[in-house]
Amino acid sequence: MTFGNVKIIEGEFKKQLELQFAPTIKAGFPSPADDYTHDSIDFNRDLIRNPDATFYGRVDGDSMIDAGICDGDIAVIDRSVEAQDGDVVVAFVNNEFTIKYLDLSHKEEGYIELRPANRDFQPIRIDDSDRFEVWGVVVWTIKNWKHKRPN
Repeated sequence: MTFGNVKIIEGEFKKQLELQFAPTIKAGFPSPADDYTHDSIDFNRDLIRNPDATFYGRVDGDSMIDAGICDGDIAVIDRSVEAQDGDVVVAFVNNEFTIKYLDLSHKEEGYIELRPANRDFQPIRIDDSDRFEVWGVVVWTIKNWKHKRPN
């Protein structure tokens, strides 16, 4: 389903992907003495805490670009995680999904904000008159680096 700038995709977490490189990837100079082994990545074990409550969302737009979440990225969204102030969330606001930072600092004043990570976008102010739900918390993002080109 698609609303706003996030397309929600139900995930299937039964498959394991075989990794044919070192289980950890160092950012420094690799040692020729490193032992390279075969391992597998299991999304249930390594990335997903609660498969029944986890979904993918394909990001559409640049409102979170300064947080490293770009157009075309895939957000891994866990609906079982309780959202905290400052979390990146997928929110359902007035019949549209959006991905933003959750800002609870104005809660005592009667409203909250969904904050973008791009100066070209304004925060979304949420008060009692809005239809609002934190749909889930973004716990991972997946990027396609092959097609990314610097400006």
